[in-house]
Amino acid sequence: MAELGKAERGKAVPGQRGPVVRLPKVAGFAVWPAQGSPKGAGKALRKRVARVEHARFLVDGDRPDPVAVVKETNRSRLAELAPIRVGRMAASPFAFLRGSAGLMGYDLARTPVTGIGAQICGDAHAANFGLYADARGGLVIDLNDFDETVHGPWEWDLKRLATSLVLAGREAGASEDVCEEAALDAVGAYRRTMRLLAKLPALDAWNAIADEELVSYTDARDLLGTLERVSEKARHNTSARFAAKSTERFEGPDGSVGWRFVDAPPVLRRVPDAEAASVAAGLGEYLGTLTEDRLPLLGRYAIQDVAFRVVGTGSVGLRSYVVLLLDHRGEPLVLQVKETRPSVLLPHLPAAGFKAPTAAHEGHRVVLGQKRMQVVSDFLLGWTTVDGLPFQVRQFRNRKGSVDPAALAADQIDDYGRMTGALLARAHAHSADPRLIAGYCGKNDELDEAVARFATAYANRTEADHALLVRAVKEGRVAAEAGV
Repeated sequence: MAELGKAERGKAVPGQRGPVVRLPKVAGFAVWPAQGSPKGAGKALRKRVARVEHARFLVDGDRPDPVAVVKETNRSRLAELAPIRVGRMAASPFAFLRGSAGLMGYDLARTPVTGIGAQICGDAHAANFGLYADARGGLVIDLNDFDETVHGPWEWDLKRLATSLVLAGREAGASEDVCEEAALDAVGAYRRTMRLLAKLPALDAWNAIADEELVSYTDARDLLGTLERVSEKARHNTSARFAAKSTERFEGPDGSVGWRFVDAPPVLRRVPDAEAASVAAGLGEYLGTLTEDRLPLLGRYAIQDVAFRVVGTGSVGLRSYVVLLLDHRGEPLVLQVKETRPSVLLPHLPAAGFKAPTAAHEGHRVVLGQKRMQVVSDFLLGWTTVDGLPFQVRQFRNRKGSVDPAALAADQIDDYGRMTGALLARAHAHSADPRLIAGYCGKNDELDEAVARFATAYANRTEADHALLVRAVKEGRVAAEAGV
């Protein structure tokens, strides 16, 4: 706000009444007020990168071996958890895709891009959308995983989403036509939503597509029953429920009474006192990353215990803790303290014409990316450092729920595609001008068909990569633990 006082008064802009206040350019922001026609600029980009070109996918001769990539990414993780990660990735081609965002990043860096940048999820597959609670307990649905978030090409998220829908549909037993239709519909919903956002006043576009209207907007009525069931389950998915299942009351040697986590290996295990103390100490730094109005709330809780908990598919092997806090009535709040690493997309951004910045703190990168993409974020979202390593901190079991896209009926997968495509457009429009992307995408389905063809081709490539991993597991070249 201090910059406002330094603004200089400029000449009137044609079509506007009176003089216009021109603000100095700030790093990361365009000149204000915006000049030119973003829609026209987007449309002009079609001459440089035709929309039909997005169908192109060719295997690079220097493409890394998929099994070697899995082994390499396991080396920097906790060795005892590597077999769990491999077992999860080997379960299906869709699961393999979920754990190989870096490999797909290599391939995407060799596909056409417009050069339009946005804050991208970096791992926008179909299972990374879900329900969670806002500050008052109301349910919202949005992207919900940001470990790989960076500023990069918007097309990468869209192509990963479309590919994942093809693979999820195949796993669910849907026909090839249905799988391709799901990818087509996702891109179409993205394009139409971006056009809608481009037409709205800026503030309306920022908060657009109220969640209660999302199903009707995307014509996803066949999905309504599934969403209602997931919502009902999510409402009960709370810290209190998790604590009731995962903790026990105990009496200390001095007669004091407390609560602690119960071992449930290999997913949940208690940690040595020194390790627990390091995590608890890290919450001090975490408090400094929150807005001051949150501090009185957290000040009413006391830390009871810390445990290690395995999460996700791509995140298996990273350090991830749950911290049990109790208020004055013994009501629990569970926080997740999860290790963050540099985005796996960073090495591939320069090949696509984007700078690969170095984050001052990887937890901060994840939190900032999440807040840039979501309309509503976890109000206790923050970051910290534990034993020299960066972590993000968030609520655990914050009424979270998700649709398993690989378990959807054939008449639901395209509905899910439309819904997630719309959500992705809304997320991108927070950092990229929707008029610019809408100008490029256009009114017809040329982009939809191109990305759907890419998705089918890349799904085939992923199935081949998955087969190589399965063979390596069978031959004993890679250890895997299934069913965990």
